[in-house]
Amino acid sequence: MKKVNIPVGRSDFEYIRKNDFYYIDKTGLIEELLKTSARQVTLITRPRRFGKTLNMSMMAEFFDIQKDSTFLFKGLSISKNPELCSVWMNQYPVVFISFRNVDGLDFQQAYAKLYSTIEDLYNEHLCLMKSKNLNPNDLRFIRNITEETAAQVHIENSLLRLTRMLSAHYGKPVILLIDEYDVPLAKASVKGYYREMLNVMRGVLSVLKDNAALCFAVVTGCLQIMKESIFTGTNNFVTDTISDSRLDKYFGFTQVDVDQLLQDTKLSDHKEEIKEWYNGYLFGNCNVYCPWDVMNHVENLLLDPSAPPADYWEHTSHDGSKPAAQVSTVVAGAFSRPMQACPPSLCLRANDIIYQFISTTEADVNDKFETLLAGGYIIEPIEPHLTYDILHSSERNLWTLLYFTGYLTRMQIKDIPETPADGSLALTIPNAEIRKLFQKSVSEWFLAKTQASDRSELFNALWNGDAGQMQDFLNDTLFDTISYHDYQESFYHAFLAGLLSRKGYKVESNYENGLGRSDIVVKDRKKRRAAVIETKIADSENRLAAACEDALKQINKKQYAAAVQKAGYRQVTSFGIAFYQKQCRAEK
Repeated sequence: MKKVNIPVGRSDFEYIRKNDFYYIDKTGLIEELLKTSARQVTLITRPRRFGKTLNMSMMAEFFDIQKDSTFLFKGLSISKNPELCSVWMNQYPVVFISFRNVDGLDFQQAYAKLYSTIEDLYNEHLCLMKSKNLNPNDLRFIRNITEETAAQVHIENSLLRLTRMLSAHYGKPVILLIDEYDVPLAKASVKGYYREMLNVMRGVLSVLKDNAALCFAVVTGCLQIMKESIFTGTNNFVTDTISDSRLDKYFGFTQVDVDQLLQDTKLSDHKEEIKEWYNGYLFGNCNVYCPWDVMNHVENLLLDPSAPPADYWEHTSHDGSKPAAQVSTVVAGAFSRPMQACPPSLCLRANDIIYQFISTTEADVNDKFETLLAGGYIIEPIEPHLTYDILHSSERNLWTLLYFTGYLTRMQIKDIPETPADGSLALTIPNAEIRKLFQKSVSEWFLAKTQASDRSELFNALWNGDAGQMQDFLNDTLFDTISYHDYQESFYHAFLAGLLSRKGYKVESNYENGLGRSDIVVKDRKKRRAAVIETKIADSENRLAAACEDALKQINKKQYAAAVQKAGYRQVTSFGIAFYQKQCRAEK
């Protein structure tokens, strides 16, 4: 069998084709866009990791007049349309720029990244310095950019000036491809310099407004930022989002794509597993898989056929990611704030949207989350036009953000018993991977929240041996949690361990003790006192008392408390705690 090279982390079309990496043919996107080439600007919004950059790279190779790309497209669907290829392939000057790396802790750093991105673009077109069709002012402008002496106003005008110079040089209009246009604004919103970056990007994107040098432009991003906010004055502007059907099969893998990939890699036995974990997104009228997830898992299976599905989505983000533990620490100080007060560091990753969302104190949000985590759906109004500076200003905006960034997907009308009102969608979690991510986020959020809360009532009950007070505290706390219908013993164990942690006491979990392993032991070395806790799950509310009794019997039988006493603790209190869903019973 011929080795299959999986292009994980590769988004350069030329590199993939030249080096014989596996490529799922999306060149039909070119034909579809050319059906409406008279439309000057097309904005395509999709979640991250759904192939936007690779598709833009593919289009750049196809159109670029400076290249001969025939061999790159040999055997692909676009090559079966020779008439279109003769008119368009390598026939137009192309400007292809990505803003995905424009980021910084402050505006100065981010602007430096933006300048560097523009400078790199100009260096790709230094052939213009020898053009007979440019005037001295044009040449001076190029030198200012490449010698890093250009003023901010020149950077804001750089794309417009470059398209006009390329059009004059080649005698043809320019095809403009702008990838990840909204990343600079997303990062700026998070880090507190949104207005400064908005002013600069509004100038940069003025290239799209009444530009006679443009043949057409394609712009990609995650969100459709309100037109008046950034695309002021842009005419002949159309948008294709995940709700639209025109380009639905070109971003993401269809079932046909995945079936062929699994056949080519001899991994068809994993079809249902991959479908459960990475399928479930409804783009337009097409069900699609996340390409990043599928390719990562296929690569892992080729290396190890027993490799289990993994959370590939969680570990991807733009630059500036924070480990989950750090995010949880930040959330701990923010859980009681209103949604408008989203701490900047909460939003460094797209995943942190979830933390911010579940941090609201509105009760109906918890109920909706429980519905989603149970595999159900919610019907919510969706705001198609957003600005990054108000993303967290309402619950509606946050549902919208979760939808457009791929954490939720919409359900087809035929699959639900009711018809949503105009402007509303039935939303659900798309697959097992995202559900697991939500569950983890909920757990981390709750841990951070409880560790930041006042738990004096709990510890008073613990050290005074007051089982009734402990039971009341735990029941109140459980009522306030978000359930994800996974009431395993491990859930309650982590729930208790989190409540008892970070108060200056030593907390031992599943520690070898006596004749076995006790669930939780809390030790106060200064006062030589300790508490031994054994947890059980009851199969009904009526069985809570019996489960508590079983827990206490186990403590005695396994000599957990006796072993702690032998270690020098004078006061040792034993608790049996039983749980049934969001109810508990505690006995001493």
